[in-house]
This record gives sequence, structure tokens and C-alpha cells, in this order.
Amino acid sequence: MKKNLSTALIAGSLLAMALLQGCATKIKASTSQNPAPAESFNKFGRIEVKHAAFKPGYHGHAAALSKIDENIQSDLKAKLAQWNSGAANERTLIIEPVVEQLSFKSITKRVFLGPMAGSSGVLVRMNIRDNKGKLIADPEFFQRAAAFSGGFTLGVQDNLMLTRVANLASSYVISNYDAAVGGPTGADEQGIAEQHPSN
Repeated sequence: MKKNLSTALIAGSLLAMALLQGCATKIKASTSQNPAPAESFNKFGRIEVKHAAFKPGYHGHAAALSKIDENIQSDLKAKLAQWNSGAANERTLIIEPVVEQLSFKSITKRVFLGPMAGSSGVLVRMNIRDNKGKLIADPEFFQRAAAFSGGFTLGVQDNLMLTRVANLASSYVISNYDAAVGGPTGADEQGIAEQHPSN
């Protein structure tokens, strides 16, 4: 009896440690608010949105990347058609969504491991330049799905995280069309990396 109890206690302790270590994602944003772009996007006769890609040298979950791209393209499709229907002015705004960091727990992993699979997290940057290569804005967008919410919803929250980060990125583009106003990154205090003062 004592041996069984001891074994159960050890197993419970190991499980608790695994949960604690897997709960927080190491992916963080640098701030809660993106600055305004150098100019409003309506100054450009044409706006082009590239397909989302991982940053050079980074390898992540391909299906999750596709989901982010699908949502951004869907969110902006009608607006792009409207914005690009006017007269061209030899100025084109080129928007490149880049997934810089991604930790995504698939439904399969959630079914087998639940919260023990850990948290999901994603950091997306929109590199926004004119057709001459001048940087107009480079906002970042962050979202996460906690280990417990992701685990107990069998991956629903992990997938919603991909939708939310795409919606944030798309909203920035739409909000800054008529006026340069910036926008939220989606990060709360827990989602912002600590800033270490330089020596």
C-alpha cells in the first residue's frame, strides 16, 4: 500500500513539474503597441500583400503557416480590391507577412498529451515597404494559447490563436489606410519580453 502511494506521489510530482515547465511559451513580443507607419497607406496607388512565409532559416509548422496566410488573405481580399480599383500613382505598397517564431501544438498532440504538450505561441512581423524598398512600417503581432486551455479544448484554442494573430495583422493594415495610427501587437504584460538595459 505504502509503495503504491509512494509511486503515485512521485508520478504526480513528475506530472506537475512537466505541466509547470510546459505552460509558458518562450515566444514573446517586444511591446504592446505598434508605432504608426511612416505614412498612411492610402498614399499608395496599389497595395500588394505577399503570401506569409517563415523568416529565412527558420523552420516551423507548415500547416499553421498556411492557416495564418489563409486568414490574412481572406481578411484583406475585399479591401485590396477596393483600394486597388482607383487610379495608379506609380507608388506601390508591398506587405510581406513573416512568421518569426511559432510553437504550434497540433490536434493530435493535444489528444495524446493535453496540457502536457505545453503552450502554443506565435510572433508575426509585417514588413511593409514601398516599391523602391523604403521601409514604411514593420509591426509585430503576438498571440498564444495556454497549455491548459489548449489541452482541454483539444486544440481549438491553438487553432484560434492562428486566426487571432492574422486578424491583428490584417486590422493594422486596414486601420492605417486612411491615417497613420499604429495598432496593438496583441501582447499583454505576460507576453512582452523583459527589456534588459544596455551597459
